[in-house]
Amino acid sequence: MDARFTDEQEEIRRTLRDLLDKRCGPQELRAAVDTPAGHDRALWTALAGHLGLPGLALPETCGGVGGTVTEMALACEETGRALAPTPLLATAVLAAPLLLALGTGAQRAGLLPRIASGGLTAALAVPGPALATALALTGHDRRGQWAGGGRAGGVQARRAEGGWRVYGQVDQVLDGYSAELLVVAAHTGGFARSRVLLFLVRGDAAGLTRVRQTALDATRPQGRIQLRDVPAELLGDEAADVLSALARLGGTAAACLAAEAVGAAGRVLERTVEYVGQREQFGRPVGSFQAVKHRLADAYVQVQAARSAAYYAAWAAAAPAPGAETAGSLALAQALEALRRAAAEGIQLHGGIGFTWEHEAHLYFKRAAGDELLFGPVHRLRAHAADAAHVFEEAGT
Repeated sequence: MDARFTDEQEEIRRTLRDLLDKRCGPQELRAAVDTPAGHDRALWTALAGHLGLPGLALPETCGGVGGTVTEMALACEETGRALAPTPLLATAVLAAPLLLALGTGAQRAGLLPRIASGGLTAALAVPGPALATALALTGHDRRGQWAGGGRAGGVQARRAEGGWRVYGQVDQVLDGYSAELLVVAAHTGGFARSRVLLFLVRGDAAGLTRVRQTALDATRPQGRIQLRDVPAELLGDEAADVLSALARLGGTAAACLAAEAVGAAGRVLERTVEYVGQREQFGRPVGSFQAVKHRLADAYVQVQAARSAAYYAAWAAAAPAPGAETAGSLALAQALEALRRAAAEGIQLHGGIGFTWEHEAHLYFKRAAGDELLFGPVHRLRAHAADAAHVFEEAGT
């Protein structure tokens, strides 16, 4: 394994950081999350048109750049550093890989070039608070019970004249309020022969109702979608192994989320170090006190260790290497802990202003807490990785 980044990868990082520093400062961030879409459409157009960000990990035959998970993780590290509210996670990390893996030739040709150009945003809708389970990050449900189990609740799909119809409700969909295409996981076949399939639902489909939800982390807009006998298109064919595809996606998503959290942790730690070097108490900078140095040093070591884990998880997912699934879960757990630690230290060491709504420190803490609610918690990420690696099994059993 060569741990060095290529010149192209370094250029991605540098160019994206320069753009976000100019276009996604604290004021622009707050203005973006207050818009109906929850993100700055002009910024998204710039990220797509100038940098090709949504197509970074899509093949060139689909209009993408032809990169790997590593390039996408580096991009996520920079967007996480700025807490940039963009459709990148929902569209490029969660939805696009499923379209690429399971879609028919016509579906890939019709949708992926539009996603790569930034002209189409998408979101993955998984019933219930089960996104982490569906992605096999905190457990592996081989029957897809998280989607409703064929019983009442969740989302159900049935054949109808001319196609499929879906009905049900999904309460937590990342970018679900603004996405122009929804990839909906639904049960079909009734109770006896129930199975999970994925369906494509247009954002303007008849019978679809969407409501923007108030989320703990305002930089990750969420929506509740209600499907009342909505026309839908089956993604791929009925023989598709949707549960395995979602589990494979979990390793990729975890690596990108870990890189995103590491970027945020590194940024809030940088700002804290800068502030304690300026703030004075008893006639000397706060950062010169040994206790403060120790706390920041511990946080720095934790962030750097999490960064190494995130990079390895991205490399393992791109290879793909043995243990990529567990590498992603472990990296995500470590990164979320590092972000929570760095944000908490930032709030406290900024003193009185660190606890105010006007300061940005609380946004980083909420990103850590919000991601743990959506993709964790940390102890379950680690427990599932341990189970997958058979860590606690006795020899010979």
